[in-house]
Amino acid sequence: MDEITFLTALHRPGTVVDVGAHAGLLTLPLAALPGATVLAFEPLPQVLAILRAATAHRPNVEVRAQALGDAPGRLALSIPVVNGVPDLQWASTAKDYAAHPHVQVERVEVEVIRLDDLALSDVTAIKLDAEGAEYAVLRGARETLARCRPILTMELEERHAEGCTWSVPAFLDALGFATMFEHRGCWHPMSALHRPTMQRASTDPTVFEASDPYIFNFYAWPPEREAEAMRLLQA
Repeated sequence: MDEITFLTALHRPGTVVDVGAHAGLLTLPLAALPGATVLAFEPLPQVLAILRAATAHRPNVEVRAQALGDAPGRLALSIPVVNGVPDLQWASTAKDYAAHPHVQVERVEVEVIRLDDLALSDVTAIKLDAEGAEYAVLRGARETLARCRPILTMELEERHAEGCTWSVPAFLDALGFATMFEHRGCWHPMSALHRPTMQRASTDPTVFEASDPYIFNFYAWPPEREAEAMRLLQA
């Protein structure tokens, strides 16, 4: 089960929020869903122009050059530089890479807003990939989650934010959402995630090491969407 398959299968017309849209890899297929309006957040200047160009022909896509969080303001977006090349996929407002003094880091100040401050009324889905800032993004979307009851796909990685695979599902559980992951064609509850063997990866952007399997995509839904979600895979 991948993000697009899940979001397509459970799609309902409305606003899809793409957090960490990057160059638009998922933004474009999301925009092609019937009746979808995509709100794409991408604060990284190096890819913002690419995203705008890729979505210029899509009137149902709004690109916002902001990061999402739990309080409005400004934050440093840290970008590690590997072999002289900025690793844009690891750009994060949640970590500064100070634990790896051998890694060069570029920093850009970006605007941060709360999703709740937009007072959206028709959010049907959220795709969330914020390199460790996922919990902050969801805390700033609490009212939206409670009001709109969207489905969610999330990349949660302990290497980016230690404890996130506990805190994010617990936060969503308090709002009535179930969080699960797919492995070998079946849904599994978060209690089945064995972090030492399923979420082991290097926190150093210069070291490419990860467990096999490496489970980092997680899916959440409100109880009223439970039957639909469960039909996608066996439990």
